[in-house]
Amino acid sequence: MCQPEEILDTSGLLCPEPVMLLHNKVRSLAPGALLEVIATDPSTQRDIPRFCEFLGHQLVTQAEEEERFRYLIKKKA
Repeated sequence: MCQPEEILDTSGLLCPEPVMLLHNKVRSLAPGALLEVIATDPSTQRDIPRFCEFLGHQLVTQAEEEERFRYLIKKKA
């Protein structure tokens, strides 16, 4: 797996906070940068892929491990 330039840990936060923080974080990244998002809210399984599709970012990987959801997102160029 590629190493992300940034990690955003939204553990313990509930919808809509993880996506709001993700939106703010993505703005600060360079085009093409990788961001890992860690979340505990199951709604992120729906919300983060939709966020990426809507804004044109690439959802590189999505995984669940030990009640945590991990996403690797590549910011659009």
